[in-house]
Amino acid sequence: MNREDGPLMLQGDLTVLLDERHPKADAAREKLSQFADLIKRPGHIHTYRMTPLSLWNAAASQLSAADIIAWLKQYSRYELPLRSISQIRMLAERYGQLMLERSTDGGLLLHGNEVLLQMLSQQSSIRSYLSAGQREGQRAARADCRGLLKQELVRLGYPVVDGAGYRRGEELTVGLRCRIGSGSQFELRDYQEHAVNMFYRADRDDGGSGVLVLPCGAGKTVIGIAAIARLGCETLILTSNVTSVKQWKQELIDKTTLADHEIGEYAASCKQVCPVTIATYQILTYKHQRSDEYAHMKLFQERNWGLIIYDEVHLLPAPVFRMTADLQATRRLGLTATLIREDGREEDVFSLIGPKRFDMPWKTLESAGAIAAAECFEIRVPFAHGDRAAYDNAEARTKARLAGENKEKLETVKWLLSMHPGRQILIIGQYLQQLHAAAAALHAPLLTGELPHQEREKLYKRFKDGEIEVLVVSKVANFAVDLPDAAVAIQLSGSYGSRQEEAQRIGRILRPKRSDNRAWFYTLVTEGTKETEFARKRQLFMLEQGYPYDICCWQPSIGRTVKESPAQIEEAAQ
Repeated sequence: MNREDGPLMLQGDLTVLLDERHPKADAAREKLSQFADLIKRPGHIHTYRMTPLSLWNAAASQLSAADIIAWLKQYSRYELPLRSISQIRMLAERYGQLMLERSTDGGLLLHGNEVLLQMLSQQSSIRSYLSAGQREGQRAARADCRGLLKQELVRLGYPVVDGAGYRRGEELTVGLRCRIGSGSQFELRDYQEHAVNMFYRADRDDGGSGVLVLPCGAGKTVIGIAAIARLGCETLILTSNVTSVKQWKQELIDKTTLADHEIGEYAASCKQVCPVTIATYQILTYKHQRSDEYAHMKLFQERNWGLIIYDEVHLLPAPVFRMTADLQATRRLGLTATLIREDGREEDVFSLIGPKRFDMPWKTLESAGAIAAAECFEIRVPFAHGDRAAYDNAEARTKARLAGENKEKLETVKWLLSMHPGRQILIIGQYLQQLHAAAAALHAPLLTGELPHQEREKLYKRFKDGEIEVLVVSKVANFAVDLPDAAVAIQLSGSYGSRQEEAQRIGRILRPKRSDNRAWFYTLVTEGTKETEFARKRQLFMLEQGYPYDICCWQPSIGRTVKESPAQIEEAAQ
């Protein structure tokens, strides 16, 4: 096999094999990640797949079928299968075949090829949303079903470009406390300004809705704030937790001309509705009993919002999706580090929030110094003496917990702490009993959901101020926690194979550092258990972004790790 021919091998089912040993593998991966998803990585051969959604998101980002085919040819080891080329063209070019526009009477018109419209009009799932248009190549569409129509068209394999426009919303006088290059309090980075432009798209009919994908620490909140200032309208911001609500408000006050009384917090303990209101997903989906209505969903109609920002859009709960289907006349901005949803509802994000408008590769920002340079390690830890038998005889669910809570991991943590003196370190885990044991053994403070919000804020502040070097945290710290000087994260246990969680936890340590701008992520897995399989799945997103995991084995007899050879890693992956 001549590796110089190219690192990619395209299959007839639109899977792509990437040979990691090839000298052009990194360049090929960067291109490939723009239109394909990594699905598995046994050994040196990583498997990607192009899907309708990945190709439509690429098309929405102005990447054509011709571009994709040209890149595949450039990096391919063999001649591309003709069947695959035709499939890529067919799927990618479906984006743009259908267009929603506003009619002169205020209704909606669906434009497209007449044959296609006839076929779609016969589908029972959308028949009631469409009626005859005034001429060939158009159908009248119900304005009150704009979101539902888009959802169903995506499910049928025909995404619609929504150019029907948006209501202005209530005007809001708001400016940024900066001008690009002014040297004032802060400056929008070039990529942040570009991301806002790609969302706003003043020159395009379909501008004003979509998702911006950037690494944790790259300033997604600043981008959202810049979008508010660009649009100058009352805005509803939805985010993941109360800590994030506080951080959004602090950033708005710090970086805009908005006054405190113009920014409302809408969460469990405080329900203010102001020109800019920040709410949690939890409060919107709260109800006393299962049969009750969602009392706080009325927040969507409390004011004439001109923009809704969905922070951590990959966490969007199903009830908020249903409400969003009715809000298609309002501009919608999704912010996330990864479009991966563990519930498989990426299509609903695409149809109801909007397509991916901007995706900044993590390594690109790392090279520019905008995020820390991170090294990732998987450390395989044997069971503590006598615990292997209990694991072998346990049921499947119990096995996962026994592997996650392996007591020998704590000895590994102690050694890792000794390897990073003077660094600020997060120890993250899934199981409360394990976290309590770690905090006690390390004499470190513990932050979990059991702690009142005010106490959490105090611990975060002490960590930020450098009073605390080691902080043990549960999954409450997975999202929207700004700890800029955290340089090391040690993952004791995680949520099975969640790629999304892995990316978010690594994101806790990626904010730019004032010293050498380096970061280290360690994930501890119990050797010879299902946890190693979960780890491989968890790591897929980061591998796609160009972050390989060095695999090491913990040796209790010598009290340190030993790096596995490539042959051992290859054998373990089979």
